[in-house]
Amino acid sequence: MKFAVLQFPASNCDQDAVHAIRRLGHEAGFVWHKDASLGDAEAVIVPGGFSYGDYLRCGAVARFSPVMQTVKSFAEAGGLVIGICNGFQVLCEAGLLPGALVRNKGLQFRCEQVFLSTVNRDTAFTRAIPTDRPLRVPIAHGEGCYFADEETLKGLRENRQILWQYCDASGEVLESANPNGSIDNIAGVCNAARNVAGLMPHPERACESLLGSADGNAIFESMIQTATAAAAAA
Repeated sequence: MKFAVLQFPASNCDQDAVHAIRRLGHEAGFVWHKDASLGDAEAVIVPGGFSYGDYLRCGAVARFSPVMQTVKSFAEAGGLVIGICNGFQVLCEAGLLPGALVRNKGLQFRCEQVFLSTVNRDTAFTRAIPTDRPLRVPIAHGEGCYFADEETLKGLRENRQILWQYCDASGEVLESANPNGSIDNIAGVCNAARNVAGLMPHPERACESLLGSADGNAIFESMIQTATAAAAAA
């Protein structure tokens, strides 16, 4: 399987994402923000960082990059797209995911390990995640507080589009386990079609035990399993 990893000016997790995918034995290559083609990629990763220096607000400028028009078309055709941290912000700004990411409730940049409870395991991004424990992955953001109006939240809950919530080590979703004030402890969501997802934590930084956790691999493995099954059925 081949992943396209986008690169914007000031991206800083693109190489981490490529490393994580290649460690799983699959292809990953960079796609520059001015490019209008994803090549023969079967999935897209919009990585973390500070695209365009986070001018205006996080992800607000990156949404206008030529490559994002291609990503939109790719997603509309059913292609798998995942946004991580700043990538999540970009996808929300581009209208590919509902809601918005705003300043952390404590007004501080948070860089630490967190635990994630997987709310819906029946998606392209979660089907390979273990059921016996929460995921342990790091965060590194100043504007990771997920917000949506009540109508949008109602739709997310009813459609099971909330994929991950911040929790404690035992998997219990508690306010004390929420690092940024996200509404409903939301750490990641998907679109209604379930082929586009975003999360603030960094699974690519939890891809091997040397980093303290390899739990992030389960998210990428979910995407790989989904694409492989789709290709076999075609």
